[in-house]
Amino acid sequence: MSEQKCCCCSRNKIRTEEEKNNLEKRINRIIGQMNGIKNMIEDDRYCSDIIIQLSAIDKAIKSLANLMIDNHIRTCVVEHIKNDDYSDIEDISTFFKRFQ
Repeated sequence: MSEQKCCCCSRNKIRTEEEKNNLEKRINRIIGQMNGIKNMIEDDRYCSDIIIQLSAIDKAIKSLANLMIDNHIRTCVVEHIKNDDYSDIEDISTFFKRFQ
């Protein structure tokens, strides 16, 4: 998994093509849902119908964030800890507070 580690100097994250494709699919689905809500508003759809779709988007975004956090812990954080760098620990705490 060395190709997935991030460099703490540039703060870049190298992702596999499979990871990128998975993330892009999720993001495209969320974008499609947002466009659907835009159309629902333009079509004067009932409030509760729109709210249900907003709830679905909220769950999709949280799922994406959780996937990113999980991947970050399993790759970046592990690599940093192996190098005696514990700077990401505070970030993880912040992530959980923000996305849970």
